[in-house]
Amino acid sequence: METSQGSRRVPARQAKRKAKSPARNPRSRRIAGQGEADPFKGGSRADFVYQQMRQAMRDGRFRQGDRVREEDVARLLGVSRTPVREALRQLQSDGLLNVTFGRGLGVVALDRSQVLELYAMRELLEGAAARLAAQHATPAEIAHMEHLLASFRRTRDPEQHAQINRALHVAICDAAHNRYMLQSLNQLSDALALLRGTTFSVSGRARTADLEHRAIVDAIAAGNSDLAETAARAHIRQAQVLRLQMLPL
Repeated sequence: METSQGSRRVPARQAKRKAKSPARNPRSRRIAGQGEADPFKGGSRADFVYQQMRQAMRDGRFRQGDRVREEDVARLLGVSRTPVREALRQLQSDGLLNVTFGRGLGVVALDRSQVLELYAMRELLEGAAARLAAQHATPAEIAHMEHLLASFRRTRDPEQHAQINRALHVAICDAAHNRYMLQSLNQLSDALALLRGTTFSVSGRARTADLEHRAIVDAIAAGNSDLAETAARAHIRQAQVLRLQMLPL
């Protein structure tokens, strides 16, 4: 028996295999990395799963409260359940997954107090990153920040504003030349990425954020550590105010 596919005929068994292909399963799009020639890139399978899950959370493919099933992740990423189990344990340790009553493992749903705690730590770390960047940033790193500022100013899309904002904060942290600070900020950013929406959807936020970014980068370029830290902390405090307004009561 054969089935028709366009103008040619395909054996039914082959058509059935194609229909079951993960690339055609919309659920497989929730996790990145499918179809790469070397998806593990020389690392362990557990690290591959861990990084793919983190990226999926950053991109919004997993949201607060979503259930995460070990067998689903293994099937979608084409690995056994052992590395998935290890990766999920690490995500629990990072505070991105927890065990929910009656539902098993799921993405953490942040409450108001947790958001406040995250922003408090982010203010401290972002301020310290800007202070160190003012001391250590190279001309090339400052030029990259200027490029991001120009890109931020050109766009009118809130999601693009959010992406460029993240890139700018990463650039400042990179310019601090402190690997441990980068790791800490990455963990905070992953947790905050679970929150729905962006503060740049608030009317006027892009304009005020542009001014705040300008103050931070100018202070870094001038080598003024005190001013860079003060400007960065003020920027995060303003983002916190808007984020709390967006949270359900």
